Formats: sequence, C-alpha cells, structure tokens
Amino acid sequence: MRKTILLMTAMLACLATNASVPVSIVISDGISDGLVKAKMEQAMSALFTEAGAANDANRNLNYASLPIGESAKDDLSMLWENSKFVCWEEKVVQHCLTTGTGYQVRNIPLELVDADEDDKYHEAVLNFDRRGNMTSFHLAISNNLYMNVIKSNLQLTDLRRRQLILDWTEQFRTAYNQKDLSFLEAVFSDDALILTGRVMERKTRDGVELPPEIVIIEKNKREYLKSLKRVFQSNRHIRVTFDDIEVLMHSTSEDVYGVTLRQGWTADNYHDDGYLFLLWDFKDEARPQIHVRAWQPNAFDKNGNPVKRVEISPDDFDI
Repeated sequence: MRKTILLMTAMLACLATNASVPVSIVISDGISDGLVKAKMEQAMSALFTEAGAANDANRNLNYASLPIGESAKDDLSMLWENSKFVCWEEKVVQHCLTTGTGYQVRNIPLELVDADEDDKYHEAVLNFDRRGNMTSFHLAISNNLYMNVIKSNLQLTDLRRRQLILDWTEQFRTAYNQKDLSFLEAVFSDDALILTGRVMERKTRDGVELPPEIVIIEKNKREYLKSLKRVFQSNRHIRVTFDDIEVLMHSTSEDVYGVTLRQGWTADNYHDDGYLFLLWDFKDEARPQIHVRAWQPNAFDKNGNPVKRVEISPDDFDI
C-alpha cells in the first residue's frame, strides 16, 4: 500500500511539473538518402529533448551534444532568450520537403512556455543542407497558409521561388520574436520605405462626425529601426503571428513580389492586429531585400463597422 501511494505521488508530481520526456522526430517520406535522413532525425530529436530538459532546469540550451550548425544555434539562442519553447509530443512524424539548398521539415508542434494561453501553440520549421546539417530554425506560418501559396497559381509558377518567398517571410516573422535587429538591418534595403497606418477621426467644420479613415505616415529605415530597438529593449517578450497570406508578383519584374498578411503583435503591455504588406526583391536569392513595409490597423468605428484600409499592391511601386 505504501509503495502504491509513493508511486501515485511521484506520478502526480511528474504531471504537475510537466516533466520533460525524450522526444522522437521521425521523417515519414520525402528523402531517399537513409544516412542523411537518420542524421536529420537524430538532430531534431536531440534538440527538442534538450529543450524540454533546459526548460525543466530553467537554464539555457546546451549545444555541446547537439549536431547543429552555428547559424541554427544563433536562431535558437535568440528565440530561447525571448521565448522558451518545448515540444510535449513524445513522437512526431512529418514529411520532408526538398528545397533549393537541401531539405526542410515543417510543422513540429511547439509550446511557448511563458506565453498567454491563446498564444502558446506554434509550429517550428527546420532547414538542413544536402548533407543533413541543420542550418536554421524558425517559427512557421500555419500549414494551411503555406499550402495555399504552394498550391496556388497566383503568378507563381516556380515552386522553388514560392518556397523561397515563404521561407524568408517566416524568417522575417521569427526575427521579431527573436528581437533580431541585425537580421532586420540586413533584410531592409537602405532606401526602404516604412509606412504605418493610423486611424484618423474626422468631423466637418460644423462638428458633424464623418467616418474615420486611415492615414499613412512615412519613415525611413534608420528611423524605423531606431524606434524598433526601443520597443525591443522595453519589452521582455515580443510575439508576432502571420495569417491570411497573399502573394502577388510585380507586373514588370519576375523577381519582385508583394506579400500581404494579417499580423498579430503582442508585447508585454500592448497588442494590436492589422495588415502587413512587404515588397520583396529576390534578384539576389541569397540576400533578398524588403523595399517597402506597410502596416495598417484592423480598426472599427464607434458603430462596429470596419474602417476601410488603404489597398496596397506591388504595382503601386516603381521598380
């Protein structure tokens, strides 16, 4: 009887603390090289097992036994500092995608440990080179959004280019969660145009209220990054989510694309929801540039009617 009570107590303590267990990541299909496949599985399994142990011990990730590259370590360290994560699944089975530089495994379920309940669940995307070395780690957009773009024919006939656009958009989103100013410094072109929409209440001269409208305020890259640095420093956690993605190619260039997303932004004491437009230039696929970043709030008037936002398309800008 005493042994039974002790065993039950131990089990309840384990459940109460969400004690980590070894995580096994299995690639179901999509790669024929067995040695590379095994290397990738081992790296992913070791990483998420270590994340659980590090969270339990309230420490940083220990990379000593993890077979991952320096770039992926940088991704993980920045994200861990801002958002500790765990994978509570003991076994995850996912398909492997082939990319222009190697392989990709998507939709690994994560929980951001210290996030609010409605913002805890995320998914990870991991990139590998052709030899199976982990090269990057990012937070993924939802699988439905990803597949909608991959399967669409919206002026994007090149599957590799579609994958590239989504990959860099995911890196861009994760950079905010990581507070990675160096990435944002590199990805915005020097002459990038930063547009921010604000709701303006309107009245006639005799005081009659008019429907509010969104006015656009311009900043340059330097002004935007300076302001963003202050936001990063004054908030312990930043959460950025993307939804409702649309991708359109510029009518005069096969290398320039407009990406429109529904963006959620949550900081320590602030939350907003709106629409983000990014004008990406992929002439250099290894170092793409953002020429325009435009954000507008998802706003409503006093009667609950949506405030009409300014429609932005890639063709609004000369290349």
